[in-house]
Amino acid sequence: MANSLKIQSLKSLREEMVAVAKGERPAPPDANSRSFNSLETVARLLTRENRKLLSLIRDSKPKSVTELAQLSRRSQPNLTRTLSKLESAGFVVMSLHGRQKAPKVVLQKLTVEIDPFSEIDMLRLVPLKEELRQNLGKESRQNRPEIVVAGV
Repeated sequence: MANSLKIQSLKSLREEMVAVAKGERPAPPDANSRSFNSLETVARLLTRENRKLLSLIRDSKPKSVTELAQLSRRSQPNLTRTLSKLESAGFVVMSLHGRQKAPKVVLQKLTVEIDPFSEIDMLRLVPLKEELRQNLGKESRQNRPEIVVAGV
């Protein structure tokens, strides 16, 4: 089952929220979806460095942010900021392992749907399949899914 992220300008989002609050229209079905104000925002989040980081998390399954900092050779404060942004976007989740937080990648693919007649576009997130998460051994690394940003 795919999750959705909405691309909606702040102005459009504000107008939608005011109309719903005034009772002028019902809340849209995707009202509880995460949203970005532009596709450019998503593209800036999915830099080559961040995609490499997502692959590293998926493949190495670090048990802490400290371990990931060592594996990625990034400073922990910088890494923590990046992980926070990726978590807010719904690309990773942070789970507790004892007293340590550990990141997990939760998507397999990202597809962009562009409606040429609307200000609202959608991002579809395909969750990483559980069996794929567990079997990212040497054989599956050659066929591993990549994060894809594609215009439809």
